[in-house]
Amino acid sequence: MANKEIKKRGREINSALIKYGFGKFVNRSIKNKILPSKEEDEYSILLDPELPVNLRLMFQELGTAFIKLGQLLSTRPDMVGENIATEFEKLQDDNPPITYEEVKSIVESELNGSIEDLFAEFSKEPLATASIGQVHQARLNTGEKVAVKVQKGGIAETIDTDLIIMKHLAEKLHNNDELRKFNIPGIMDAFDHSIHIEIDYINELIHMKQLERNFAADDTVHIPAAYTQYCSSKVLTMEFIEGTKMQDVIDSTGDEFDKPLLAKRILDSFMKQLLVDGFFHDDPHAGNIFILDDDVICYIDLGTVGILDEDFKKELLELLIMVADKDVKGVINQFVYMGVLDYTMDTTDLKRDLRDLFFRAFNEESGGINDILDKLLGLMQEYGIILPNEFATMARSLSMIESVTSSLDPNADMMASIEPIAKGTVKEKLSVKNFIDDKKGSLLYYKNMLKSLLPLLANSIHKIENGDMSIRFELDSLDRIVSKFSLVVLIAALLISSSLVMTITRGPMLFDMPLLAVIGYIIAAILSILSIINYLYGR
Repeated sequence: MANKEIKKRGREINSALIKYGFGKFVNRSIKNKILPSKEEDEYSILLDPELPVNLRLMFQELGTAFIKLGQLLSTRPDMVGENIATEFEKLQDDNPPITYEEVKSIVESELNGSIEDLFAEFSKEPLATASIGQVHQARLNTGEKVAVKVQKGGIAETIDTDLIIMKHLAEKLHNNDELRKFNIPGIMDAFDHSIHIEIDYINELIHMKQLERNFAADDTVHIPAAYTQYCSSKVLTMEFIEGTKMQDVIDSTGDEFDKPLLAKRILDSFMKQLLVDGFFHDDPHAGNIFILDDDVICYIDLGTVGILDEDFKKELLELLIMVADKDVKGVINQFVYMGVLDYTMDTTDLKRDLRDLFFRAFNEESGGINDILDKLLGLMQEYGIILPNEFATMARSLSMIESVTSSLDPNADMMASIEPIAKGTVKEKLSVKNFIDDKKGSLLYYKNMLKSLLPLLANSIHKIENGDMSIRFELDSLDRIVSKFSLVVLIAALLISSSLVMTITRGPMLFDMPLLAVIGYIIAAILSILSIINYLYGR
């Protein structure tokens, strides 16, 4: 990217800083920009109640990359504070539309054909406009009514320029001792990754198809069909949804919609996404949900999604259950287990504050789990504890879902949707098959461990024979050392052989597994227990 473009954009950003009252931070050292000085007037801006509003207006004016960054930071009150996070939620992801001539040029270039040949009809006026692209109604030659999302020209290049400047500033901020704990460069790297996923429409196509597969057996949830042959990185053609906008459903006063049923279906479907599939819509506000005939839920706009690995899903589910049970000790232990808290930390004050948080939050005026999670994020900020990005993304999405469902039905119960998932997870964790599956997954580890152990033993013996290494021990301990080593080898051999037997499909079965493998695991478990007892109490 040309330095000329970067310098020009840098001047625009500099001008915006001055315009919105941040000029005092320009042309000063990073240290002086961040750390309070003795001259309080220089830092009066930080105490200005209009600071959050000015930041939002500046981000809005600077365009797409800054708007998207602000929306990301709105999910991190633990980093930017509650006031700024709340204000950043108001950032509007919209811009003036581009002309039909520009849309036509982009579509024809991306799909390699004239727009008249590709589509039987194509509306010249957009249905909706955002900072990255806009949507037009069209009809395929085969008759299907579709919505065509077209990315605005030059948007990717503008974002890349802004990212270069943002990352440069992030590195400088990271040099400050007070800010290093926030890992701002890491946040910028994550933002870089997420925004490049969003501006490549092939990713949204993949997300739509994945979510469609996840709900293939559920006729209460619909995901718009995508027409792959009319898609590219800058053009996305999908089924045109003619349902009712969620906000219109919320505002309706008649009995046309079964609002309690809709609230339950939205909660159930989202909890499945979050806690079962680990693949969820990360922007499920009312504008991205439609209601179709027969109270079917339809999710749209899947440019970005949240993805949780198997371990985090289970850890998150356990945490939500502990929060709902007001289990202060359990929440703290879970945070330690998740690597959020240092196990050496004195948690006396944190326990007190958590008890107070739960006491005040769990009352009839409570805003629900969403309100509690927001307060929890704020409390973690007070203690200087930075939660994983996945937690913040999940909390933001839950906040949107709870806002929608509580508007439909004030009595909507999020925990009622979590409970059956929790019971299934607990049952799975306690099952013998799950234990065996874990061991099967460790087979490669055991095999590689033995492969490494044998050459190490051979090399050690060779060195002893050549006098390069000596071993000293009490002769009367020799038998005990040999027996313990033999026991360890025996246990390892049993685990490996039993795991190999798992691939056998014939012969007697127990718990849907080969009987021989089950016996091997049981013997290995017994020997392991005996070896631990021998280690603790043996002489």
